[in-house]
Amino acid sequence: MGIIANYQYLSDKNLKEMKLFYNEAVDDIEDDKDGSDDIEIQLDMDKMWDALHFALTGVGKDDAIENNHLSEAVFGVNSIKSSGEYIAYTQKSKVKDIVLALEDFDIDKALENLSISRFKEANIYPNIWDYEEDADKIREELRTYFQRLRDFYKKILEVNGNVVIIIC
Repeated sequence: MGIIANYQYLSDKNLKEMKLFYNEAVDDIEDDKDGSDDIEIQLDMDKMWDALHFALTGVGKDDAIENNHLSEAVFGVNSIKSSGEYIAYTQKSKVKDIVLALEDFDIDKALENLSISRFKEANIYPNIWDYEEDADKIREELRTYFQRLRDFYKKILEVNGNVVIIIC
């Protein structure tokens, strides 16, 4: 079993409840009367979240970049410090910026110029970087997860939703 990342739609009501549960301030949440708790938009990034973050930003999990929309796409904008696992959220006001950053990013060029050995040197999770013969397969998997992440955020933008990210 490894450390996996899950991304999910979160209504304003559920975001407020989550923040209250973790004793976070809730005064910055709009009460959207049109928001729905019935919407199910999810993405399971499995174990490739850190590798995708590295492909997008050049840094791993320990160096997430504040105010960088590509980094925020993977790790969220705000993390909940009082949780025993990694829980973060992105409020709907930030989703459009993340979508634009993902749409502008050339994943093919990034992966073409990224040596698998750099993942190993940077201690990127998961530890699968010893097999250079698998490089093309890994690049294709990262390309697929990038497309899924971009599509996930586009769907969230369409429904004017928030995002919760859980990495455990």
